[in-house]
Amino acid sequence: MAQAANKSSTFVWEGTDRKGNKTKGETSGANVALVKAQLRKQGINPTKVKKKAESILGKRTKTITPFDIAIFTRQMATMMKAGVPLVQSFDIVADGLEHPSLRELVLDIKNEVAAGNSFAGALAKHPRHFDDLFCNLIDSGEKSGALETMLDRVASYLEKTETLKKKVKKALTYPIAVIVVAIVVTGILLVKVVPQFQELFQGFGADLPAFTQVVINLSVIMQEYWFVFLISIVGSIFAFKEAKRRSEKVSNAVDKYILKLPIVGDILYKSTVARFARVLSTTFAAGVPLVDALDSVAGATGNAVFKQAVHKIRDDVSSGTQLQYSMKSTGVFPVMAIQLTSIGEESGALDDMLEKVADHYEAEVDDAVDNLTALMEPMIMAVLGVLVGGLIVAMYLPIFQLGSVV
Repeated sequence: MAQAANKSSTFVWEGTDRKGNKTKGETSGANVALVKAQLRKQGINPTKVKKKAESILGKRTKTITPFDIAIFTRQMATMMKAGVPLVQSFDIVADGLEHPSLRELVLDIKNEVAAGNSFAGALAKHPRHFDDLFCNLIDSGEKSGALETMLDRVASYLEKTETLKKKVKKALTYPIAVIVVAIVVTGILLVKVVPQFQELFQGFGADLPAFTQVVINLSVIMQEYWFVFLISIVGSIFAFKEAKRRSEKVSNAVDKYILKLPIVGDILYKSTVARFARVLSTTFAAGVPLVDALDSVAGATGNAVFKQAVHKIRDDVSSGTQLQYSMKSTGVFPVMAIQLTSIGEESGALDDMLEKVADHYEAEVDDAVDNLTALMEPMIMAVLGVLVGGLIVAMYLPIFQLGSVV
């Protein structure tokens, strides 16, 4: 009940500024009294404040994405570096946001901090948007008195991580797009086009070529059972996603074999190595002990193979083994990553070397995605050409044979 009472709502207001000019606008707050107090702090004398009416169709909220969180973090880092107090920074950032849900989230965090809670504690109340790694890093920055520096590091980490995710999604989207387009085009031809030729061939009174007969039989099956095929495909995708979500064994097996896929597997492998290095570099640079940092890294890798490897590395490091040797013993990490880690440990600049590892493999992913994009464009044309061309040849083959007989 307390959370519901503290939840911010949007209010529309009218009033006058310090010069007596009429002004109006919208702002978020827990209730009318707090909104009026907030407006007076901004030099506005409110004459009318009321809760904004919701649409008849209901309140449609825009989802807060990880990239929105990265923008919020960067803006907070900029405000703090400029010497703006923390609570005031929230107000300035919230006023500049066009995303209503994100603005409401920022104001909720501000209210928590203004009530005396720590910044990290306020963030921890929103686990959907701020994970343990984010909260732990902010907590470390608050305790060390270097919150602005930590916000800058976290913002850089989030920006680079989200950029890497977009590149990987781009790489995965192309093959999926080819498959979907190929299935849709083939299905339309089999259900709508081939039957027209089938009616024509019935008056020939001669045996059809084997290739044409196979296509016609396939068309008949598709016409009668297309709905079954559609349900089967959708059901299989849904069942696979549910099995992956509910079964750790299935999820681990998928993560293991997806890294072995041609081209795409290499991109995913390099992106996971980059994420491992980026998270470990950020947490270690924040002053988090290596063993504790590895705990945070394990959950952030996003792949079961690397998660198990990081857990093994953590156990080895806690028993006194150097990071480079424990990484090598897992057999998961590439030689270059191990070598740069070794140099970092020997020189006392582990965070810098890990950052170089992350930069290198992020660049590798970028190049691989560009190459895949360039490769997929002619591949799409080739696949569609073979499917559509094959169906056309199958349909015209009897006509060609009839012409040769005549």
